[in-house]
Amino acid sequence: MSIDPAIESFRDKGIVHWDQVARQYEKGRIMGWHYHRKLQSIYCFNIPAGLRVIELGCGAGDLLASVAPEFGVGVDFSPEMVRVAKAHHPGLIFEEADVMEYTSKEQFDVVILSDLVNNLFDVQLVLQKAHSLCKPRGRIIINFFSHLWEKPLEWARSIGLANLTSSQNWLTPADVKNMLYLTGWDTIRKWEDFVCPFNVPLLEPLCNRFLARIWPTKALCLTNFIIARPQPLPLTDPQAPSVSVIIPARNEAGNVEDFFIRTPRMGSRTELIIVEGHSTDNTYEIIEKKIKEHPEWNASLFRQTGKGKADAVRLGFEKAKCDILMILDADLTVVPEDLPRFYAALTEGRGEFINGVRLIYPMEGRAMRFLNLVGNKFFSLAFSWLLDQPIKDTLCGTKVLYKSDYESIKRNRSYFGDFDPFGDYDLLFGAAKLGLKIVDMPIRYRDRKYGDTNIHRWRHGLLLLKMVIFAARRIKFV
Repeated sequence: MSIDPAIESFRDKGIVHWDQVARQYEKGRIMGWHYHRKLQSIYCFNIPAGLRVIELGCGAGDLLASVAPEFGVGVDFSPEMVRVAKAHHPGLIFEEADVMEYTSKEQFDVVILSDLVNNLFDVQLVLQKAHSLCKPRGRIIINFFSHLWEKPLEWARSIGLANLTSSQNWLTPADVKNMLYLTGWDTIRKWEDFVCPFNVPLLEPLCNRFLARIWPTKALCLTNFIIARPQPLPLTDPQAPSVSVIIPARNEAGNVEDFFIRTPRMGSRTELIIVEGHSTDNTYEIIEKKIKEHPEWNASLFRQTGKGKADAVRLGFEKAKCDILMILDADLTVVPEDLPRFYAALTEGRGEFINGVRLIYPMEGRAMRFLNLVGNKFFSLAFSWLLDQPIKDTLCGTKVLYKSDYESIKRNRSYFGDFDPFGDYDLLFGAAKLGLKIVDMPIRYRDRKYGDTNIHRWRHGLLLLKMVIFAARRIKFV
């Protein structure tokens, strides 16, 4: 097959340029070390260690090595770059190839394109190649310079403060998101970083930890980041995923019968796991009785040893034996009949973490008091900003995800610590850090038919405010 002369000329010039950069790298003449170290910390935050990772346009391989892959492959068309990468990172695999032509039988959890798309002759073609390299539930992470910095970078290069680069495309985030869509990707998250790419004491942390996160100064950022996943394919597995419905119950004796008669069957199998939490009424005894009266459910009952809803949910998740985990609050203000909607959204690939939303439809009269509604609105705005994904309702108890994803959240829990007595934020923060696609599911919020709420408006409101500050420190201002 004939090669477009323009492509061949573009490639030849690029190889000459990056071979020269590789030789400068070996002599320690590369500028922007602080920028690259910061870049590594961002990728390490978003990529758990021990995954299968490929970097297209890997350069000297430092970024790929920094994420500690279990199996890591770097691809670059510069022979000198590949030679340097192999010498510095012998535990990784580096291949000399043009990313526009590269193919592999291997598939990866993460595909990295760092500072690459602005240097490509055909971005759309490379995104198609990247799609074939990515597992169905994998991720692509891209960063590229902002068009706003075109002239400042030219000036910086002219006086030796920045590395020389080949000709640039200067794409906007909208351009990249559109090409991702055209090549079968679903964008999950987009954000900006680096107001100050230089290591200037006091000024650099102020700019990059704070000003880069808030409007209007974040518009001045040097670099755009995008995380995307392959667009979901129709479910072809004839064995539909099974479901564990976890019901944390405290002082809910009057609702127990409805657990058994109203919860719908979903997937290949549905199990009920009820975790009773030190009730002062006869909730535990009623559950025991109803389990005997409904043997068709093969339901399980556990009494939690700790305190709080989060502890109860975690116990239920540990005992669950099915593919999908669903939380159903025992007060049934989110009705069990709505659970199939969550199941469909998850199994059809609409999202990977389905979050119930009570703030869209009108509520029944006593379902939520006015100040609680105001608080929920505030926290939804705060956490949408913190997580860079729209979260309309952070405190709806009904949340649905695959058990395999929960296990990944659990493994990474040490980053946040055991900070959340409710469990909602523990799951939301963990899902966001893993780059899961969070999708809101509108539901109608009903009046409680039995008992009183376990939520204390002011005490728990202050606790939630502390969690906003905590999340800002651990997710946004890092």
